[in-house]
Amino acid sequence: MKHMITSLFILLTLTAQGAMKCETGKCTSGKAVTAKPLPKASQTATSKPQTDTTKQPTEKAVAARTVSTEKKTHKGHRPVIEQLFNVRTVKVKQMKAAKAQVNYGYIVAEDQRRVDVSAWFGGFVETLYADKRFIKVNKGDALAKVYSPEVYKAKQDYLNAIGYNAQHSAPGMLRGAKEKLVLLNVSPKEIAQIEKERHADAYTTIYAPVSGWIFNKRLNSGSSFKKGDTLFEIVNIDEVWMEAKLFQQDLAKLDKLDRFTLKVKGISGNFEARKSLLYPKLDPKEATATLRLVVSNPDERIKPGMYATVYASSKAQTRLVIPRTAAIRKEGMWYAFLATDFKGEYEPVRIEVEPLDSQYFIVKKGLYEGEEVVNNALFMMDSDAQINSIY
Repeated sequence: MKHMITSLFILLTLTAQGAMKCETGKCTSGKAVTAKPLPKASQTATSKPQTDTTKQPTEKAVAARTVSTEKKTHKGHRPVIEQLFNVRTVKVKQMKAAKAQVNYGYIVAEDQRRVDVSAWFGGFVETLYADKRFIKVNKGDALAKVYSPEVYKAKQDYLNAIGYNAQHSAPGMLRGAKEKLVLLNVSPKEIAQIEKERHADAYTTIYAPVSGWIFNKRLNSGSSFKKGDTLFEIVNIDEVWMEAKLFQQDLAKLDKLDRFTLKVKGISGNFEARKSLLYPKLDPKEATATLRLVVSNPDERIKPGMYATVYASSKAQTRLVIPRTAAIRKEGMWYAFLATDFKGEYEPVRIEVEPLDSQYFIVKKGLYEGEEVVNNALFMMDSDAQINSIY
């Protein structure tokens, strides 16, 4: 009885083991099968390094690009960063170019070409020839015919002096009477007419002393005026000034700039200008200085009050340059990302630059001709450098 119970227990145990094998998918039909032998424990531990043997150098290169590991480049042991996307680079190169800057300002009339026509005597307007503002007059054109008691008396005195000198030879008296007319600004034409016609006209004509445009007039027909009054303002614009506004940081470069070209909005072509004077004070509201440029304007296409752009440049020189897009400013310093000897690795280097024009920087320190620097994706690379605490 005891033997039967033991046999039954063994049978139940074997049946349970078979069921468990079927649940795990290891039950068979009873036929012999060829099973793939399982690798030993020692083989399993070494299988992964054997299959990844070809990738071992890449893992080392990646490790070398981490912050904790430094790779020796041609500049020495410095941390580098890796970028796997397509980064465009540009070579540091020598380029012959002129340093340039752009400023803005307004056209104004030259001070010495503004002429006031003033009354050297008092009187009344009989006829006003220059009866409108902004008409152009030539030197010697009649502006107004006026009556002045003072001038008329001086004319009579001169006429009498001529008659007396003819009879009694009084050259001193004649010279004095004539000089009085000259000091009253009576035109030589009228004085000669008195001598020729032996007649003193009651009216005196005021003539334009220069050619130009009448910017202001203070007379109308029938007006009276006093001695010393300004009657007309005539402005000649054959030559004008441009007053260019410069920021304080531009002043240090001014001595190196010797060529100035103007572009006036709405007028085709360029105008050459020459440097005249840097005004000895700044505008406190804008913190700008004023540079006076002289511009020849024989055809008078440029008018006072026009807005203009001035392109200033120096003599062309050979300079070491990089595009402006290849430099990034961080905490008051400039950096570039230098391509190393290892593909995909870039080293941030501190550089010193100054503007050449709107496209290029002059490299003063930190880079050499022929080196390659990143020309795009600077902000992405800067972010990676900050995350990895490279700078």
